[in-house]
Amino acid sequence: MNEEPTPAATPEPEHRPSFVEAISANSKVAQNADGGIDVLSTVGGVRGILETVVPGFVFVIVYAVTSQLSWALISSIALGVVFMVWRLATKSTLLQSLSGLIGILICALVARTSGNARDYYVPGFFISAGYLLALMVSIFVKWPLIGLLFGFIRNESLSWRQQPDRLRRYSIATWLLCAVFLLRLLVQLPMYFSDQVVSLGVARALMGVPLYALALWFAWLISRPVQGVEAAAEEDPAA
Repeated sequence: MNEEPTPAATPEPEHRPSFVEAISANSKVAQNADGGIDVLSTVGGVRGILETVVPGFVFVIVYAVTSQLSWALISSIALGVVFMVWRLATKSTLLQSLSGLIGILICALVARTSGNARDYYVPGFFISAGYLLALMVSIFVKWPLIGLLFGFIRNESLSWRQQPDRLRRYSIATWLLCAVFLLRLLVQLPMYFSDQVVSLGVARALMGVPLYALALWFAWLISRPVQGVEAAAEEDPAA
């Protein structure tokens, strides 16, 4: 008696991450053991901060001392290369140092093309303006980017969008990041137009990663769930 062949099991459809899940996965937002945000790891650690801040700071120091644009550019680029070699020597990821070196090269190209040291900082203005615009648009369309970054880390997925208080908190947190980029433009653009290269360089260093990290930490605190309210809602679903 011939047995009927057992039908093959239908494979489960492969889960493909959505666009917002992809944003969260690539955000590199790290948590500490207590479940809070690890700001230092999120911004790349001590090495990441050095790679971001020091080349621009060295550029302005060398320019202030020598008044030579060429030497300032060479020093900045050389330092970017040193950081990249350091990454290679320690067998760590090259992404941050490579992106940092590319950024330095773009800034150097703009300054060399114009022949004016202050133009070294022009690409940064466009980056700040771009982030500011993206953050503001995300708030207006009720998809605040901080919610997309923090929501999956907190296992909220996208449920926070259906809760007015959570949506409001994530919107406020995103406005906080908007304030960082807006403040950079308000402070640094007048320095640029008045040709205050040294002051601009110092402001760029101080208002870069340190200010961003501080705002990110406050954004995490502002947007954290109110545990008492959530527990009450779970106990009384009809509330």
